[in-house]
Amino acid sequence: MDKIKIPFSEFNFSYARSSGAGGQNVNKVNTKVILYWKVFETIACRPDVIERFKNKYGQFILDSGEVQITCQEHRSQKMNQDACVERIHFMINDVARPPKIRKATKPKRSAVLKRLNSKKKDSEKKRLRRGDY
Repeated sequence: MDKIKIPFSEFNFSYARSSGAGGQNVNKVNTKVILYWKVFETIACRPDVIERFKNKYGQFILDSGEVQITCQEHRSQKMNQDACVERIHFMINDVARPPKIRKATKPKRSAVLKRLNSKKKDSEKKRLRRGDY
């Protein structure tokens, strides 16, 4: 199955000052990147993929229907932007394939008998250990 690629034109970016290490750079450069993506208006994904995305990553969807991803790991704006895009692609490709449906199975009769026989054997062993002291 091919990986889903979202067109870069569907992303909107916002920038802010990052927290953490960076020295004087952190006080003057907007390196924190906030990615917004209108998940329900995209043409890149099928509706079933969007539904699975909503179920698994609903905490990233704002009330306006946009997905918000924030990244401030790196000291450069471009690297943070690339990390946001990579993260959203990972999330989409994570839900791209429908989950496998579990088929109910029963243990074989021989396995059940083996388990019951071992329980009887252990029970008998412990019963023989009992004694009047």
